[in-house]
Amino acid sequence: MPRIKTDFLVIGSGITGLFQALKLSNVGETVIVTKKSDYESNTNYAQGGIASVFAQGDKFEDHVKDTLESGAGLCDPEAVRVLVEEGPPLVKELLEYGVPFNLNQEGEFDLHREGGHGTNRIVHAHDRTGHEIEKTLLQIVKQNPNIRILEYHTVVDLITPHHLKKKGLICFGAYVLSNQTGEVIPILAKKTIIASGGSGQVYSHTTNPKIATGDGVACAYRAGAEIRNMEFYQFHPTSLYHEKGDSFLISEAVRGKGAVLLGMDGEPFMKKYHPMADLATRDIVARAIDAEMKKSGDPHVWLDISHKPAAEIKESFPSIYAKCLELGIDITTDPIPVVPAAHFMCGGIATDLWGKTRIENLFAAGEASCTGVHGGNRLASNSLLECLVFSNRIAEEIRKNPPNFLPEHEQIPSWDKEGLVNTEEWVLISHDLSEIKNTMSNYVGIVRSNLRLERAKRRMDLIYAEVRDYYNRTIVTNPLLELRNLVLVAELIIRSALARHESRGLHYSTDYPENRSPSRHDTILINDLVHGDLQAPL
Repeated sequence: MPRIKTDFLVIGSGITGLFQALKLSNVGETVIVTKKSDYESNTNYAQGGIASVFAQGDKFEDHVKDTLESGAGLCDPEAVRVLVEEGPPLVKELLEYGVPFNLNQEGEFDLHREGGHGTNRIVHAHDRTGHEIEKTLLQIVKQNPNIRILEYHTVVDLITPHHLKKKGLICFGAYVLSNQTGEVIPILAKKTIIASGGSGQVYSHTTNPKIATGDGVACAYRAGAEIRNMEFYQFHPTSLYHEKGDSFLISEAVRGKGAVLLGMDGEPFMKKYHPMADLATRDIVARAIDAEMKKSGDPHVWLDISHKPAAEIKESFPSIYAKCLELGIDITTDPIPVVPAAHFMCGGIATDLWGKTRIENLFAAGEASCTGVHGGNRLASNSLLECLVFSNRIAEEIRKNPPNFLPEHEQIPSWDKEGLVNTEEWVLISHDLSEIKNTMSNYVGIVRSNLRLERAKRRMDLIYAEVRDYYNRTIVTNPLLELRNLVLVAELIIRSALARHESRGLHYSTDYPENRSPSRHDTILINDLVHGDLQAPL
């Protein structure tokens, strides 16, 4: 059976994975694994920009302060300082790569403001920032002889001592499914970096693409990694409400440019909820919209920027303008119907400040990781900056400590392909996907309660058992792997939410008062039973 041996394995092809591969390309050979085409990722859909200190009068301390305030007292201050101070040179590096950022007449970054920021510090490439970064990095990566991209491949599990019938916390690479041939290939690597993004598909409404099924977090948990603060799932306040809108994101930059949230009666409402009104942080705005919809019974609210000059709107938001116009909404004259949608996973695989996990030779970066930067609520446009900073740090750490193959790499067994495909049973199991989404949206959304969480847990426990039983008896496929990972991620979110007995940041419970004290308390989940919990049979 074929197997691949490489210096570095990167799981995911968003900005984190591509930037990571580029930074490692002068150290050794890298294989990037991605489930779909090479450009499909959360990054590609990121309309917002990158927050960084460039403006005259802006200071690192100000960016740190805004991040800590947004994070509801749960950020790691050291991680935030690393993010803020090491970010600007890396943003400039993207400009040097050729990313077409908006520049002013002096050739400097044309900076804007978004919710939670006290000043203009957001770098944009119009409303296509993520897409432009992804496209530019991908072009460079494809020209690099030390980087190989495996499209249409899904990670099954990290390879650990478990697969040698031993105990231990060490990663030797991953078993990866070719979605075109059905083969499961062992990819053996000196170091493995999870850059697989988030898990928005665990909810009914999400701004994430179909591939965002929490694969990295699920694989890491099964292997014994520490998973931290999964209760903090950020809902973007403004996704397009339209049956053909596909939860299209209406960027926070639209509010930054002066758009106002209105009730169905046409009246603005955000001043009732926060002094910063429409520029409040995402958790506050999402809860406000949720509250207004519940009070009125309306299916959405309005976001209105039509008071701005039409030419300015079209220039600033060409993609949003085109998408809305395609659906019969002219945002230069009409308000936009919007609802909150699952957007960003603030928790994830726990790492130190160099991207290292508790599993030897396993790193994580980007949305799949939990560095401590975001705390209880991510500040707008800090996510792309986090991707750059911690990918760069992982590469620095690896360069300082060059890795080697281990004797165990030669002992890794081929994948056991035994199993049957029961089409009739799969039809029943696949119905679990919609039930996961509905359960999570109804009971583990923007506003929660102990009663809702307990009900969600009981149902998720049953689905988890059904999926595990089916998985252990059948041949693996991409839909099955995604379902397997989503139900596990749902379990982790619910268990984390039940463990936090306070309302904090993105976790808002009707059973507990809001607590924004400066103390830090992380929710930590570890699978100590690393022999068997949804693992592949040997």
